[in-house]
Amino acid sequence: MEMKSRTMVYLESEELEGLRSEAKAQGISLAELVRRLVRQHLSRHRSVTTPQPQVYLRIVGMGASGQGDISERHDFYLGEAIRREHSR
Repeated sequence: MEMKSRTMVYLESEELEGLRSEAKAQGISLAELVRRLVRQHLSRHRSVTTPQPQVYLRIVGMGASGQGDISERHDFYLGEAIRREHSR
């Protein structure tokens, strides 16, 4: 079993009561519910900020770029494409 670290979190009384009710409904401890919610949040957040490598490979071989220096400046153009993709 993985070693867990202890922490303290301050919640509004309504938030705490809501979490306790949810934990009871699921038949788990409050601590387990919070761990699951944290894992769920981190999983979603990471998937949004860390695109799969296949996303970048779509750029390769797409056709005529209209740029005469693409073979020399491919890193620059790839970086620009990545920045545009992340700014959406």
